[in-house]
Amino acid sequence: MITVIQRTGSARVRVGGEVVGEIERGLVALVCAVHGDGSAQAQRLAERVLGYRVFPDAEGRMNGSALDLGCGVLAVPQFTLAADTRKGMRPSFGPAADPQTGQALFETFLEALRERATGPVASGVFGADMQVELVNDGPVTFWLEAPPRPAGPV
Repeated sequence: MITVIQRTGSARVRVGGEVVGEIERGLVALVCAVHGDGSAQAQRLAERVLGYRVFPDAEGRMNGSALDLGCGVLAVPQFTLAADTRKGMRPSFGPAADPQTGQALFETFLEALRERATGPVASGVFGADMQVELVNDGPVTFWLEAPPRPAGPV
């Protein structure tokens, strides 16, 4: 699974003009499942998002995590993160998980966040046309992965 996380002062997501998810200080996580992903990747990605140290300590170093500080997470499903853009002028979405699998893994990711988080967890709606608003703090943005386990003996 893939996520792009952004440190934010506040964020919200709308569907059809209605706010469906909102947080104050925290992280926006744009999330995508790819072929080969399963529950283990969703769980691991949730751990990484919550534990990734992107918030400044008293000395201004990135030593605090959303988990440490009780910050919120706004998770937004975004299959376009799996796009293959290596050639041509149009992305290919072949690497993305099929919609049914993608939705199930997004739900597993959300469940894992909610089980572990010390702050609020909100989300967008899988498959919906969403408008995401955020105040990017920094800006601080990172690409995180929880790749599928390689085939063969370990």
